[in-house]
Amino acid sequence: MIRAYLFALDPTDTQLEAMRSHCGAQRVAYNWCLAQVKANWAQRAAEQTYGLTGDRLTPWINISAYSLRKAWNAAKDVVAPWWKENSKEAYASGCANLATALGNRKAGRAKMPRFKSKRRARPTCRFTTGAFGLGADRRHVKLPVIGAIRTHESTRKLARKVEAGAARIRSATLSFQRGRWHVAFSVEVDQPASVERAGGRVVGVDLGIRSLAVLSTGETVPNPRHLDRAQKVLRRAQRQASRRRGPDRRTQVEPSNRWRKARARTNRVHTRVGNLRRDTIHQFTTRLVRDH
Repeated sequence: MIRAYLFALDPTDTQLEAMRSHCGAQRVAYNWCLAQVKANWAQRAAEQTYGLTGDRLTPWINISAYSLRKAWNAAKDVVAPWWKENSKEAYASGCANLATALGNRKAGRAKMPRFKSKRRARPTCRFTTGAFGLGADRRHVKLPVIGAIRTHESTRKLARKVEAGAARIRSATLSFQRGRWHVAFSVEVDQPASVERAGGRVVGVDLGIRSLAVLSTGETVPNPRHLDRAQKVLRRAQRQASRRRGPDRRTQVEPSNRWRKARARTNRVHTRVGNLRRDTIHQFTTRLVRDH
């Protein structure tokens, strides 16, 4: 069974720059490969308008992860002469992600992938080879080139499984989400034997708005309304942000540093509300599974 273990990180300033660089390298490789694919398809479409068919057309570009990575390696010295600053896995991650996206398009599960924006796209980078894993002190994780990064919480839950031979780390994904950096380990763990619940109790659940849920046993689970409780702090943070000089795309005005700080305070409030909601639902569903 494959499970994911997510850990928040507390990197140093130097590690922050290295993490941003790796995620940017992944985006550059992704966009370059996508440009090659679109150029190849556009070339074939143009040749068909001239009446060319069959072998006279430009051959299809191979969109497998291996072929895209091979093409990137052949052009990286020209496209990105700074590529040695980052792990090779950053560029391989971009090629693999594009291959997956194109495969989903071919299967009808998604539309044509778009170029990743530097501002809008979530910074992310995946490592599948190299020196990555858990630190010996259970408070650090290791990533290629970046080194040992301190975690915000202990990694003992995963470390115990790895030391006991009950888990094997397959990959590590670095990402920036919910206002801070995280690393997610894809772990292959042994499937635990299902435990028969005492009494075979069954419960029906009706999800609501005024209340979080109503159970068939007659119990009503109240809605904690985390957003309502945070409105006072949120309104203050939003008013402060509105009085700062924000970005303007029409006039190409850059936001002020005070606006960035005020916006970060607003984002922290939303992040806290989201975390509280996830924790509430997680505790509720865990109790249902344990008791029924």
